[in-house]
Amino acid sequence: MKDLVPQFFLSMKHYTKEQFLKDFVSGIIVAIIALPLSIALALASGVTPEQGLYTAITAGFVISFLGGSKVQIAGPTAAFASIVAGIAAKNGFDGLVMATILAGIFLLIMGFLRMGSLIRFIPYTITTGFTTGIAVTIFIGQIKDFMGLTFGHAPIETLEKVSEVVHSIGTLNPMAVAVGFTALLILIVWPRFFKTIPPSLIAVIFTAGLVKVFHLPVNTIGDLYTISSDLPTFHLPVFSLAMVQKVMPDAVTIAVLAAVESLLSCVVADGMVGSRHNSNMELVAQGAGNICSALFWRNSSHWSHSKNCCKHKTAEERL
Repeated sequence: MKDLVPQFFLSMKHYTKEQFLKDFVSGIIVAIIALPLSIALALASGVTPEQGLYTAITAGFVISFLGGSKVQIAGPTAAFASIVAGIAAKNGFDGLVMATILAGIFLLIMGFLRMGSLIRFIPYTITTGFTTGIAVTIFIGQIKDFMGLTFGHAPIETLEKVSEVVHSIGTLNPMAVAVGFTALLILIVWPRFFKTIPPSLIAVIFTAGLVKVFHLPVNTIGDLYTISSDLPTFHLPVFSLAMVQKVMPDAVTIAVLAAVESLLSCVVADGMVGSRHNSNMELVAQGAGNICSALFWRNSSHWSHSKNCCKHKTAEERL
């Protein structure tokens, strides 16, 4: 058990004031970027905006505190958007919460059994295909909002989204496309001239300012949803043996995908900062983050009303 020590406690042994100041600034930048990102991934998963924020808060804090990497920060992720939406549609809110908690338990077991080192034996072709598949899923999932389309229904699977894009192309909003291309241009050009400030931060601030100042006819989160300012509260899930059996395959899927994705992210981060992560402790942290993100949400109602429609409230996304 000696190697199952969070990186946070190891780093604090030699922590300096200079490091704190750098981390403080980095934390502000990450929080600003995570704000629209977590909302976007929540909407892509079919949940309310605050659910994405709650996941970013709970999972982000727990995994960063217990994790095995110096720089790994967790929150909602696009790789789970389709999975979360599918589980919620099939098993409802309680089923999604139960699947998320079970996945967290599986990740804890994987970490305690020292299975994190198995990442070394995953073929490179699999990791390449995995990350490419995620990229394609993210790209297709963003077409609707990038083009300002209005869907007739909320598709879950990737191919269903492609079909709905084709059928809804007549609702294209040119101004939304212009704003989207502006943000994309900033993401591409900004790093060539400025290295210290993340381009995503500039893109969010600049495009949001354009829409606000010039009153552009583009839907905003505030136009479509009423976001609660209440903090998430602790809620125990509805437990039943039948539900556990029903969501077990989904829980395994979430656990395996979370393990592979998080450890691959750690490997990439190690190459960027010249460090080495603790894969087993990272799995334990991911498990704890899964469990906490499923236990904290706003209220006991399973329904959440936006300004334009009524949506079933599912649980938060993972990671």
